Amino acid sequence: MRRSRLLMAGVAMSTALAVTAVVPGIGLAHSQGGATATTIASGLDNPRGLTFGPDGNLYVAEAGRGGAGPCMTGPEGEVCYGTSGAITKIYKGKQLPVISGLPSLGGAEDGGSAIGPSDVSFNRFGQLYFTVGLGADPAVRANLPQLGQQAMGWLLRAKGWNKWRQIADIAGFEATANPDGGLPDSNPNSVLATKHGQYVVDAGGNSLVFVAPNGKVSTVATFPDRMVPAPPELGLPPGAQIPMQSVPTSVVQGPDGALYVGELTGFPFQVGAARVHRIVPGKAPQVVATGFTNIIDLGFDRDGKLYVLEIAHNGLLSGDPTGALLRVSHGKSKIVYSQGLTMPGGLALRHGSAYVSNCSVCAGAGTIEKISLPYHR
Repeated sequence: MRRSRLLMAGVAMSTALAVTAVVPGIGLAHSQGGATATTIASGLDNPRGLTFGPDGNLYVAEAGRGGAGPCMTGPEGEVCYGTSGAITKIYKGKQLPVISGLPSLGGAEDGGSAIGPSDVSFNRFGQLYFTVGLGADPAVRANLPQLGQQAMGWLLRAKGWNKWRQIADIAGFEATANPDGGLPDSNPNSVLATKHGQYVVDAGGNSLVFVAPNGKVSTVATFPDRMVPAPPELGLPPGAQIPMQSVPTSVVQGPDGALYVGELTGFPFQVGAARVHRIVPGKAPQVVATGFTNIIDLGFDRDGKLYVLEIAHNGLLSGDPTGALLRVSHGKSKIVYSQGLTMPGGLALRHGSAYVSNCSVCAGAGTIEKISLPYHR
């Protein structure tokens, strides 16, 4: 997906959030429809994907807030490079840095809508893998400092406290292989670590790739454009259609062993057009759930029920930053929780609760919400 189209909406949202966002206090609780949410971490910088580690603690990728530069001008305005990205552990109410000093590109004014660490995942051996986004043509990395070139657009693995190593250059694969055949664009946004290797969703490249133990990257699936009605503001003739990209944002493994991928969709971010794909490597993706808007993450609970997290329930172009957590049961979806969810960015499920990274485009105002879910058969 072209970075300008996604961040244009994100920047517009974060501009409004700069005025309205309030950092909840730790332990603040609110309820909706039998579900109760409690803030368990606050003050995070653009929090995105999260997961539980083998130690039982929650880990979250913070995209950071950019830094002093170098800066570059894009269609949305100036963004500046820094080393404010991090992988953070939530331990007994405290936020402990596991890896800090990771590259980040954030809005020049407030560090919002940053591109940086995007997701975290542990394999069965307790090894922590994480992705760092890019959101651009891989060639732009040549303009970044050395650390940015070595980490942005990569799949990395933690190597002890505050150390990491390169595993696979996802953006480099997009540049050379270009699985979907579009203009080069890479934004590694989600990772699933397994005993066989790692699956990475490249939202920019509209692809799902696999990283073998030797670091070799291969294409598992691509997600083609669809034709949708053109929004009125484009001034096109009545009935005109335009291509809308898929923009996959998340990959999880279902109880059946298959992979499930959620899509954000690209411009015009059509309400109700986002889908969930089921993928068995070697076979074509199958659409198994529809009717969502701007999916940012997926998860399965202990009973095998699918949960879908929407970053903007009314659409990224609506001006409404309210997100939503939905449960899919018997082919139908229902909102489980939305109150207080503001541009959420990541989802983890554990012991009857959903953990959501909230205000994912906010520098210094991101939170983690623990949502106790009502039991449903």
